[in-house]
Amino acid sequence: MSTFAKRERLLLADLLETAGPDAPTLCEGWRTRDLAAHVVVRERRPDAAGGTLIKQLASRLDQVMEEYGAKPYEELIQLIRTGPPRFSPFQLKQVDEAANTVEFYVHAEDVRRAQPDWSPRELDPVFQDALWSRLERAARLMGRGIPTGLVLRRPNGQTTVAHRGTPVVTATGEPSELLLFAYGRQSAAKVELEGEQDAIAKLHESKQLGI
Repeated sequence: MSTFAKRERLLLADLLETAGPDAPTLCEGWRTRDLAAHVVVRERRPDAAGGTLIKQLASRLDQVMEEYGAKPYEELIQLIRTGPPRFSPFQLKQVDEAANTVEFYVHAEDVRRAQPDWSPRELDPVFQDALWSRLERAARLMGRGIPTGLVLRRPNGQTTVAHRGTPVVTATGEPSELLLFAYGRQSAAKVELEGEQDAIAKLHESKQLGI
């Protein structure tokens, strides 16, 4: 049975292949080749991938990213499609779903929404619920450094608090859009913001939103 993570993985690979190696993405400073290398390194080089969060490993990550970025682009796409190596924990369905559903969804949108003619995807309610569940668990981590209070609200009224503080900004949208907003893709996320204008401006400009 297909899983959300598997579906988003294949979609991401298709989008990267179609865009080519030098297309823009929403990841600041990254072209599609850089994003493809990041995805492969994250799954296949745990000795370096920790550099995303651990400062002492950052130089190692940069070196490995450069090595993978120099590989043929088609090879990177194939490595994404085929997934992690045999003995990787990502091979376990439960781990793959927990770690990669959001990762691949966000990066697929990083490719799609950097193009001038993009339009929102129609996502089924089950997937929206799955994204909301993950957003609820990660919201406070992603909002920990922002300069305002932030409440995330679905159209059905469900809410989760990303950051306690004042003044408060409330972002309303589908879970998929709120997730992109909380991951620092404020300019590309289709959400409605309510609150003081100064607070909304600070939130839009904040580089602290996300992981």
